[in-house]
Amino acid sequence: MHFKLLAVLGSFVGLLILDLGSAAAQAYPNKPVRIITGTAGGAVDFTARIVAQGISAPLGQPVLVENRGGGGGAVAIGSVARSTPDGYTLLAYSSAVWILPLLKDNTGWDPFKNFEPITIADKTPNIVVVHPSVPVNSIKQLIALAKSRPGALNYASVGVGSGAHLSTELFKSMANVNIVHVPYKGTAPGLTDLISGQVQLMFAIAGIAMPHVKSGRLRALAVTSAQQSALAPDLPTVSASGLPGYESTQMFGIYAPASTPASIISRLNQDIVKTLSTADAKSKLLSIGLEVVGSSPEESTAIIKANMAKMGKVIRDVGIRAD
Repeated sequence: MHFKLLAVLGSFVGLLILDLGSAAAQAYPNKPVRIITGTAGGAVDFTARIVAQGISAPLGQPVLVENRGGGGGAVAIGSVARSTPDGYTLLAYSSAVWILPLLKDNTGWDPFKNFEPITIADKTPNIVVVHPSVPVNSIKQLIALAKSRPGALNYASVGVGSGAHLSTELFKSMANVNIVHVPYKGTAPGLTDLISGQVQLMFAIAGIAMPHVKSGRLRALAVTSAQQSALAPDLPTVSASGLPGYESTQMFGIYAPASTPASIISRLNQDIVKTLSTADAKSKLLSIGLEVVGSSPEESTAIIKANMAKMGKVIRDVGIRAD
């Protein structure tokens, strides 16, 4: 009898917890929502502010963007990983959310144990650019040149483990070529040395590379996305111009802490995707080199898992580790 009573009480408590969670989700939101992101002024900060402005009215609450730079993303990402899963603290960040755990031990979070993806908000391809002195006009010719002169070509990146670094290492692996990595502390010094001919090529973010292509200081060969990009509509893809199956883009997502109620995730996804789908948001994002994605939570999870598998293999094979 004693055990039966305990079982009944346990069931009652469990149902009560579920009811309370459901009630909290139904009442959501009843206070301001915060979107935590990294340093102010970058692509993900711009994305976060467009999202915040767009979802405030349908949520009926202020949506505030809070910048937390530092630690190569660890400060912003880690703080949300430890937040209460109630839909009031969200994360807007780049693919560092799932790339950093592949590059270093003990980041303090796991992309699936600590986060629920709400949506991949937008993305940007890299543009394969070379110094005008490099005698190639296509990816096929670049691969042929690199194979004929192993170790003679250098490529710039914005640092070990960066999107540009991993995109180029994926290219090297798939093309079976030897091109030497020269890491820089930021995009500007890398581009400066590329323009001056100190390095020969770079997989550079589209919005930053294209002005130099249009001025004639660099030559563009291809975009790294699966399809041609509105950011460089005249360029073929890497896959179509010499390396079939290649794809690499930098993505920016919105996340909630793990265990956030599914109804809240669904509500946020609908409001965020609706915001991103407006002509105004698409135009503003395209102006800084970003293309809207607006995926569902399920699609976002599949995208992240596929990219972790692909880049994880490159990271292991090359032995890339971040400080």
